[in-house]
Amino acid sequence: MADAPDSDTRIAALQAELAAVRAEMQHFIFAVSHDLRAPLRHILSYAQLVQEDAGPQLSLEVQEFLATIVGSARHMGVLLDGLAALSRVGTVPLDISAVSLQELVSAVCGELAAQHPERTIEWRIANDLPTVQADAALLRQALSEVLGNAVKFTAHRPLAQIEIAATSEAGSGDVTLRVWDNGAGYNSALKDQLFRVFSRLHSANQFPGIGIGLVLTQKVVERLGGSVHLEGAQDAGCTVHLQLKACSAD
Repeated sequence: MADAPDSDTRIAALQAELAAVRAEMQHFIFAVSHDLRAPLRHILSYAQLVQEDAGPQLSLEVQEFLATIVGSARHMGVLLDGLAALSRVGTVPLDISAVSLQELVSAVCGELAAQHPERTIEWRIANDLPTVQADAALLRQALSEVLGNAVKFTAHRPLAQIEIAATSEAGSGDVTLRVWDNGAGYNSALKDQLFRVFSRLHSANQFPGIGIGLVLTQKVVERLGGSVHLEGAQDAGCTVHLQLKACSAD
């Protein structure tokens, strides 16, 4: 009777199987987001042509039907863009280097502040954010999603407060970046839905979006060897914890 494979061999086989499943899923997501675009463009284009050429001759009810078709087609395009973004996160080659969280966080916050000049936002950025090992472009994308959510979900507050701080875990080589806001929070009983593609815990009438930002953030951070954890409560704000790899000491 042949000896059973040792644990290292089994682990290697499982890792190879997992990598194959992930590659297949990435290919599927790319194919779906890419191959659906052509028929979607046709639906949108011809519906708009009917609106332009025959709109005045149609009843108000039929005009509303056409408007629904156009609006739904555009929304589907946004959903496909989200799937394509997820696909790219899983396939883009990593360029790992030392990344200053201080500089990156300040840059992303500055961009968001410029995009919302009408808002009153109190930014509380710690002045001792550390340097981490990461892909700068991917980490910037994740931070844009997290900080963008903080801006979005504080939209109904007269004074939005967003706080960014970090702690280094002694001995683990990890850094935890915390992003807290005083926004709408979420129902903690539905926490498991936060990292599902296109899942939303607030209606589109309350807050815009398609429910992909946290999924993308999780995928980015996990590719960088870290993890994402959330804490929050309904109407009591939210804290996002991003665990990242600290820079090795020279």
